[in-house]
Amino acid sequence: MSLKTIVSKIGHQENLDASIEKAVVLLGGWDNFIREGDTVLIKPNFNTADPFPASTSIDFLESVIKLVYKAGAKAILVGESSTYSLNTRKVLEETGALELCNRLGAKVYIFDERNWVKKEIPEGKYLKSVSIPEILDRVDKIVLLPCLKTHRYARFTAAIKLAVGLMRPRERAMLHMRHLEEKIAEINTVFRPDLIIMDARKCFVTRGPEEGEVREPNLILASTDRIAIDIEGLKILKSYPVENKLDLPLWEFPQIKRAVELGLGVKTENDYKVIEK
Repeated sequence: MSLKTIVSKIGHQENLDASIEKAVVLLGGWDNFIREGDTVLIKPNFNTADPFPASTSIDFLESVIKLVYKAGAKAILVGESSTYSLNTRKVLEETGALELCNRLGAKVYIFDERNWVKKEIPEGKYLKSVSIPEILDRVDKIVLLPCLKTHRYARFTAAIKLAVGLMRPRERAMLHMRHLEEKIAEINTVFRPDLIIMDARKCFVTRGPEEGEVREPNLILASTDRIAIDIEGLKILKSYPVENKLDLPLWEFPQIKRAVELGLGVKTENDYKVIEK
């Protein structure tokens, strides 16, 4: 794999639009990702209604929606399915995401209220199939908006883990029984994001995903590669001297290791470069 794969890392200042814009420009600009007339699915992280960094920050979602429209998108769908014990619509109401989308003209697309399609995972070792939203096959582009945080079961949650929110809720209970981290990677084989923008202004460095010790790296990261951006996210999390479950070498985390085996992105740090501003 060539060094065309880039992770941009931006030190956020006061203007959030400008920080996100800069992160995308370092990847080649919006024209590389959004075409005039595209229908774009944005997948945030509203697993619960707990405040950022547990859930996507509303100002971050607002900035991304505005920038995607500015780039030429005809329609934006903000798609979500919260944890299976909660009502997604209520979560979006409580966080303010529902009102925001209505105000900006983005369509709220609650996966739980729509159609699912079963996808086989030919290379699945721990997960042979998964039901995902039918809409994934009908949109032009997919943009992921992961938060960055530790996770009490999956060690960490970032871009790769965000795929669990694309899985039919009733299938998720079995996900946690054994080999959770490897199964998370295997879900990612049934779709490919066009752009990932990570809000790492704040992160959890213990516990998670709904609460934990907060640190403030004050960074925005962007990439097209789920593995590369998660490796850089892990570096941030591991930089804090706290007691958590992040004591493995970077490329030995089961989410990362299985994603590499499945060919979901870069294989080593020599396969990508980080551009910092």
